Amino acid sequence: MAKPRRKWPVIAGVAFFLAFLAAMAYSTFGNRGYRCEVCMTFNGQTVCRNGAGATQEAAERVARDSACTDLTHGMTELVRCQSSEGKVTWK
Repeated sequence: MAKPRRKWPVIAGVAFFLAFLAAMAYSTFGNRGYRCEVCMTFNGQTVCRNGAGATQEAAERVARDSACTDLTHGMTELVRCQSSEGKVTWK
């Protein structure tokens, strides 16, 4: 009795896995065109966080959202913090 061929599904699975890893590496490391640090002050507390992104706006938004998440409790405070001014330092 002939043994069934199972090489192609394995090769296709390995190729898909490698393509997935390449896409993840590109999205993680390839889009860091801009880097900044944003210091947010809210309710008497100050937190500074770093952000990176493909655009200046994206990098600043990441850092601002991260800092405001640590400073607030609840959605209303989070929105107020995100709309307030922060100190931005570009790296």
